[in-house]
Amino acid sequence: MKQACERKTAVAIGPGMGLEPSTQQLIRDVISNIELPMVIDADGLNALAAKPEILLKRKVPTILTPHPGEMARLIGSDVGRVKTDRIGVAREFAKQYGCYLVLKGARSIIATPEGHIYINPTGNPGMASGGTGDVLTGIIAGFLAEGMNPLEAAIAGVYIHGACGDAAAMEYGERGLLARDMIAELPRLLRELEEEAVGKGPYDEDVED
Repeated sequence: MKQACERKTAVAIGPGMGLEPSTQQLIRDVISNIELPMVIDADGLNALAAKPEILLKRKVPTILTPHPGEMARLIGSDVGRVKTDRIGVAREFAKQYGCYLVLKGARSIIATPEGHIYINPTGNPGMASGGTGDVLTGIIAGFLAEGMNPLEAAIAGVYIHGACGDAAAMEYGERGLLARDMIAELPRLLRELEEEAVGKGPYDEDVED
């Protein structure tokens, strides 16, 4: 695995990998031993839930992208607790394990290791379908691979992901929205945002202590 990662600049791990015990252990080995900026999602989060302390050994940026169910497994609790205190749960985990955490949902939350919280304004309910989370993982990993710092990669990735969902919903409607519809919007939105990349960013930092 280390040889496969030579000359790479970032890793995305988890989507579609499955729950076979040997695969889950492989995921934990990659998280523990590959010192590259990393995005962990889906089955990668399931593997991590069994041993979240391996995050503490990582010396390079790590971004987790759980939905509420995956977040509940990571903290050994129930979805109800996550949904009633999304900011608190995300902030506590990110600080405890020194990672960046994107808690997906209506107005996705980005938490930093320092305890800062950012709330995403884009996205819609139609994005709650299979494969859309994988698109987010790919966007964030792509930004990391280009050399963005982890906070910028997470914020930009979540914002653009939601904007793609909004653009696709305007064209096709929210019902039946597919991941491929969002991907089709990505090149145009990236170009437009690059052209408009001046002034204040689209995020408001949460001011709670």
